[in-house]
Amino acid sequence: MPRRDLNPSPLHPAPGFSHVSAAEGSRLIYFAGQLALDPEFHIVGGDDLGEQTRAAMRNLETAMSEVDVGWDDIVRRTIYTLRPTEYEAITAAIDEVTGGAAHPAQTIVGVTGLAVPGCLIEIECTASV
Repeated sequence: MPRRDLNPSPLHPAPGFSHVSAAEGSRLIYFAGQLALDPEFHIVGGDDLGEQTRAAMRNLETAMSEVDVGWDDIVRRTIYTLRPTEYEAITAAIDEVTGGAAHPAQTIVGVTGLAVPGCLIEIECTASV
């Protein structure tokens, strides 16, 4: 495994993420933020944050498969969302797509809008392989 996740005991519990992900690989791969868009550029999931999260994660998974990257290779994930306080719904949707893979270091950023009106979430990540 190219990543070691750590949650130092003096820090608060990490629900759905790790406080530290140590990359032990030799090559970094950066994935652009993915939205809940289908190949025709239509929004998937309407106003449902969970559905949009699953769609964005599936788009990431498609990009990852192009370079033989798995969920355990991801060392950093950044989530931009109009609904940052709904992190439990976001985490549940991520777990569905990743099959419950360990969570890397992660930040959720609340934003007032994304590049495509109607999108509620954008997810980017970095892999170490």
